[in-house]
Amino acid sequence: MSDGEYAPPKYAQIVTAIRRKIEDGTYPPGSQLPSETQLVREFAVSRPTVVRALQVLQLRGIIDREHGRGSYVKAAPPVGQGETSRPGRAVLDQVETEEGAAVLAAGTAPAPANVAGMFSFPAGTPMVRRQVLLSAADEPCELVTFWCPMEIGQSTDLGGERSLTVNVRQHLQAVAGVRLEHVVERLAARHPMADEVKVFDLSKTAAVLGVVAQVYDSAGRLVLVVEIALPGALHELEDSYPL
Repeated sequence: MSDGEYAPPKYAQIVTAIRRKIEDGTYPPGSQLPSETQLVREFAVSRPTVVRALQVLQLRGIIDREHGRGSYVKAAPPVGQGETSRPGRAVLDQVETEEGAAVLAAGTAPAPANVAGMFSFPAGTPMVRRQVLLSAADEPCELVTFWCPMEIGQSTDLGGERSLTVNVRQHLQAVAGVRLEHVVERLAARHPMADEVKVFDLSKTAAVLGVVAQVYDSAGRLVLVVEIALPGALHELEDSYPL
C-alpha cells in the first residue's frame, strides 16, 4: 500500500478534528463537547466510533468524561505537569456497555507466571480473569485482560460474561469495597501473541504495544493486574513535559 492510499481510522480522524477545535478556541477549557449523538451526525459515523474517539481524548488527558453528563475539555495543566497517555487508567474508567466492548472470556483461569509473580503467587494459581475486546467502526483495536485474586474477584462480576454497566473502578468499590488508589504501568513494544494475531488479524511480526498495569488499593495492596494489547498501526501514545 502506498502512502497516498493510507487513511487513518475514522476515530483517529475525529480525535484530530476535535483537538484542532480545542486548540483554535472553538471548544475552550472547561467547555462541554457536543453530545455523542451530535458528533455521530457531524462526522457521519457510528456511535462506537465516536465513543472510541472520546476514549482516546480522555486517555491523552485532553477531556474528562462524566457518565450521564457528557464530555468536557480539561483546563490547561498546571506548570510542570504535561499531557500524559495513561492506558491503565483509561481502561479502569471504561464502561463496557458504552464502549461497544465484547467480553471474550470471563471466569477462573490459572495465572501465567508473570502475573502470578506480581502477586507473589505460584504460577498457575487460580485467579479471576476477564478479557474484553474493544472495537472502533467494527475494527478490533484494543484487547484488555484483567487478573484479580480470588478473594476479591469472587465477590464481583469480573468473572461474569455480561458487560459491566459501570466502570471497573466503580464496580470494585461498590461491590467489593475496594478503593483503587494508584497504578504502576509499564509499556513495551513487542510482537503479538498467538491470541492477538487471531483477534487483530495481524502477522506474527507486526508491532504491538503491550501495557501491563499494576493497580493498588488505598492500603497499598496489589488488587488487580491489567494487560492491554494495542496494535501499533492503530495507536500512538503521547506525552508532553517541561524541560
